[in-house]
Amino acid sequence: MSEFFYPKLESVTALELPYLRTVWSTGEVLDVDLSKILRGKAFAEIRKPEVFRTVHTDGQSIEWFDTELGSDNVYAWAKEQAGEVSHDMFGGWMLRNQLSLSSAAEALGISRRMVSYYRTAAKSIPRAIWLACLGWEVTRPEPNTLPMELPSAKDYAAAHA
Repeated sequence: MSEFFYPKLESVTALELPYLRTVWSTGEVLDVDLSKILRGKAFAEIRKPEVFRTVHTDGQSIEWFDTELGSDNVYAWAKEQAGEVSHDMFGGWMLRNQLSLSSAAEALGISRRMVSYYRTAAKSIPRAIWLACLGWEVTRPEPNTLPMELPSAKDYAAAHA
């Protein structure tokens, strides 16, 4: 987990398998469904209800004996499952488009500092910012220009072939 990740995991409680309730330093209480994660062979023991209930945290991860999940990943999964934008989605957009903090800030018309806040989950990412990310990715405007319309499906396919 990155030392720059802002929300700290304050507590975790096992709900009905495969759900956990997480409480964060931001005041957020987020439930997370681990069904996809727990399918793996390495998690066979944790799929036992009596073991699943032993979940605990050290503030940086969710743990069961010798198995752990990084809290930054759990935070991202919970946000996405709640229909919100996660720092992981935002970072993926930057990576996919080879954007630095500065170039992402320029693309979105926001400060470099806000990009950093969004990337590290120090601030929640507004839906409008995420939609702007997706719009930028589709249109890829030249610097200091604004697209007047979306490309046609044919033009989009040609540009991304």
